[in-house]
Amino acid sequence: MGRMEEKQGTMVPGLMPQQNPLEQLQSKFKQVENGFRAWLAKQSLPVEAAVVTTTGGVQGAAIGALMGTLTNDVSSSLPTPPQASMNPQAMASFKQAQALSGGPLVQARNFAVMTGVNAGISCVMKRLRGKEDVQSSMAAAFGSGAMFSLVSGMGGPNQAANAVTSGLFFALVQGGLFQLGQKFSQPPVEDVNYSRTKSMLNSLGLQNYEKNFKKGLLSDSTLPLLTDSALRDVKIPPGPRLLILDHIHRDPTLREKQRHRG
Repeated sequence: MGRMEEKQGTMVPGLMPQQNPLEQLQSKFKQVENGFRAWLAKQSLPVEAAVVTTTGGVQGAAIGALMGTLTNDVSSSLPTPPQASMNPQAMASFKQAQALSGGPLVQARNFAVMTGVNAGISCVMKRLRGKEDVQSSMAAAFGSGAMFSLVSGMGGPNQAANAVTSGLFFALVQGGLFQLGQKFSQPPVEDVNYSRTKSMLNSLGLQNYEKNFKKGLLSDSTLPLLTDSALRDVKIPPGPRLLILDHIHRDPTLREKQRHRG
C-alpha cells in the first residue's frame, strides 16, 4: 500500500502543466500581427498602400456580407416603380435605398470599396505627413464616401455631384468623430494655479472640496491668506475648515508667507 502511494505521489519527468489553448492562440496571433506590422513598415509607400488597401477591403467585404445576410436582401422586396413615372430626385432616392439594403454580395462590394479606399488613403497621408491628424482622417473619409457613392449607384443621374456631396458628408462626420475621440482620449490639463491646493486637499482627504476652491477663486496664491470666513463663503463645512487652516498653520512655507504679509 505504501509503495502504491509512493508511486502515485511521484511526478513523471517531462510532463508540464498544459497552457490555456486560448492564451496560446492569442499569443501566436499577437506575434504574427507584430511581425506583419514590422515587415510592412519596411516596405515602400506603393507596396504598403496596396497591402493596407487590400486588407481593409477584405475586412470591409466580410462586414458588408454579414450585414447583407442579416438584412436578408431587403432590396429584393422593394417593388421597382416605372422609371418613366418618377422624377430624378425620386429615382435617386430609390437607388439609395437599393444600395443601402442590398444582399450579401452587394454589401460586400460596397463596404470593401469604402473601407479599402479609406485605409489606403489614410496610409498614404500618414506616410507623407508623418502623423495621423484630422486633415488626413477627413481626406480618407472623403475618398471612401465618394467611391462608395459611385460604386453603390447612389448618385443617380448626377453621379459626380452626388459623389462629391457624399464625400463631403463622410469627411465632416469623420472629422467630428476624430476631434471627439481626441478630446476624450487626452488627459485633462492640470491647472497650475491650483496644483498646491489640490495636493493639500488630497493629503487631507478633502479632494471633494476642490471645486469649492475653484468656484471661489481660492488659488495657490491665496493659501497664506485663507481665513475661516473665506472658507465658509465657499460652503466648506466646519470640520474641513479646521483641518485646512491647521494644515496651513503647520506648513513652514505658508506660515512664513503669512508672517511676511502680516
